[in-house]
Amino acid sequence: MSQSPLVTRSELRKRKEEQERLAEEQRKDAERMYEKREKEISSVYRKELKKNKPVTKSRSSERVKQKERSSFLNKAIIVVLLLLIVVMLAVFFI
Repeated sequence: MSQSPLVTRSELRKRKEEQERLAEEQRKDAERMYEKREKEISSVYRKELKKNKPVTKSRSSERVKQKERSSFLNKAIIVVLLLLIVVMLAVFFI
């Protein structure tokens, strides 16, 4: 009596091909997940960079601008008051 093998060569080949196919699918899935995670991380950092723009202003320059604005407004107020006084004097004495 001759015993036939429990698993034939073709069956072994099919199993091996199936395992290789599954391993390839798992590798591709892992690669896709890795790329997706990398994109998420890079988008977070891109958003952080947009939020944290480099500082182009300084406190001293802002103070200088504020002083210039303040002096201009004070001069304008004085001119308007002088014109008002002239108009009032013209109305009362003419």
